[in-house]
Amino acid sequence: MSERPRAAAVPVMSSAGERLRPEDRLRKRRDFQACYEHGWRIHGEFLTLFGRDNASGRPRMGVTASRRVGGSVCRHQLKRRVKEIYRRSELRATLPAIDLVVHLKPHAAKASFEELRSALRDQLVRATARRTRR
Repeated sequence: MSERPRAAAVPVMSSAGERLRPEDRLRKRRDFQACYEHGWRIHGEFLTLFGRDNASGRPRMGVTASRRVGGSVCRHQLKRRVKEIYRRSELRATLPAIDLVVHLKPHAAKASFEELRSALRDQLVRATARRTRR
């Protein structure tokens, strides 16, 4: 019996800064609700950014989109885009320990990737400036 050739090992990204780990995301309803009820908000054309200080020592992010944004395929595609923009953002390393909820507006369905990136970047800059003023 001949041995099957093994597939070449796929290199794993060694940079931990590239990943969006579970501890970097908001996943529980109570965390989202705390941002909505006790935090601050920054409005924009395509999204509203809700934020609140946290005790975890690192920034965490969650994304929400109501049915008004579009069907499930559209909503999930937009959520994946926002997560990817956040994951790649150079601002992520400079954010203080805050919980962020990115709520997509219906108009976001027609936005390009670049427009979403610009909008999220501007709001992250405003959130950082807001946090440092306190």
